[in-house]
Amino acid sequence: MSPKVLAIVLAGGEGKRLMPLTADRAKPAVPFGGMYRMIDFVLSNLVNGGFLKIVVLTQYKSHSLDRHVTKTWRMSNLLGNYVAPVPAQQRRGPWWFAGSADAIYQSFNLINDEQPDYVIVFGADHIYRMDPRQMVQDHIDSGAGVTVAGIRQPLASADQFGVIEVGADGRRIRAFREKPTDAVGLPDAPDQVYASMGNYVFTTKVLCEAVERDAGDKTSKHDMGGSIIPMLVERGEANVYDFRDNDVPGSTDRDRGYWRDVGTLDSFYDAHMDLIAIHPVFNLYNFEWPIYTDQPPWPPAKFVHGWQERVGRAVGSLVSPGSVISGSLVENSVVAPKVKVHSWAHVEGSVLMEGVDIGRHAVIRNAILDKNVIVPEGAEIGVDLEKDRQRYHVSDNGIVVIGKGQRIEL
Repeated sequence: MSPKVLAIVLAGGEGKRLMPLTADRAKPAVPFGGMYRMIDFVLSNLVNGGFLKIVVLTQYKSHSLDRHVTKTWRMSNLLGNYVAPVPAQQRRGPWWFAGSADAIYQSFNLINDEQPDYVIVFGADHIYRMDPRQMVQDHIDSGAGVTVAGIRQPLASADQFGVIEVGADGRRIRAFREKPTDAVGLPDAPDQVYASMGNYVFTTKVLCEAVERDAGDKTSKHDMGGSIIPMLVERGEANVYDFRDNDVPGSTDRDRGYWRDVGTLDSFYDAHMDLIAIHPVFNLYNFEWPIYTDQPPWPPAKFVHGWQERVGRAVGSLVSPGSVISGSLVENSVVAPKVKVHSWAHVEGSVLMEGVDIGRHAVIRNAILDKNVIVPEGAEIGVDLEKDRQRYHVSDNGIVVIGKGQRIEL
């Protein structure tokens, strides 16, 4: 018989580094790629892999996230499948989740209800495709207490990641360190390290014992990566799973092994730019492993006017349903549903979220505009960064970010 598996998605992240996009929503609820929310990627991976009993642990500003999961991710009750958002409930005392390990500890009732053989614990805010069946099978075959997904990164960038150091066999984890400056390369690739992807597969008994022990340690940060994994590494019960070995149906050589942590505004922007190349670095058009999301009854995108310079057109861009490009030019951009770009406007290298309205003759360059931002006629964003810094949030790489519902004043 197939092993019983429960999937837990950690979706309580506050996402401070993504402000102002997280001013009104949890990080996993931030829109991505025009049509999606960040959480859709991990849920699609789990569902495509056949893991259909999923709980989503939420905490900060979770209303839009809870609503999206409840509306979108409905499984068959007949077969006992579900995707259930579970808010912090103070089950162990008068406190909210003190960290990702504490979130698991306070959710033991979910594990007890299902009695799974194995527990998948994945993060909710990364952009990637992964077949989790292969990682679960690798974990079962290894006999380890926990298996940690690792993605190969250059040794020189080790100080940017949680780094997994392995023994001579290339599998058993001998150290798990946060952003080390003296990391050791892999046995089969001295110029590379394993960066933790924040995805784990546990044998249920090992997970429960480790989390309960951690809960009693008042000095712990109660974090999965910072507390639980090092504990199991010390006990010799932790293995690494090489993400390079994961073979997703329909993947291309170009997007195979793609994984992006979109924890900063610049990485969020860069991940969008990965979508729009002729041969995308991350391919949304893989119909063998689709990314699922809510699909309201939006009409098709519309491009209108074709007179002299008043031509509605988009080049090198993704344009979502319900949008109208009217006598304007959109270049190298991602356009969400219900966006209107009016005549003679020019949008370049930008991310426009749902309901954005760009007035006539406006210029938008290298910007992220959150939902329902209104840009008046003739306004310029991303043209004069010094001026923009006085009025808006500008990232380290010069991306202008305007928060939800703002009306730009000239």
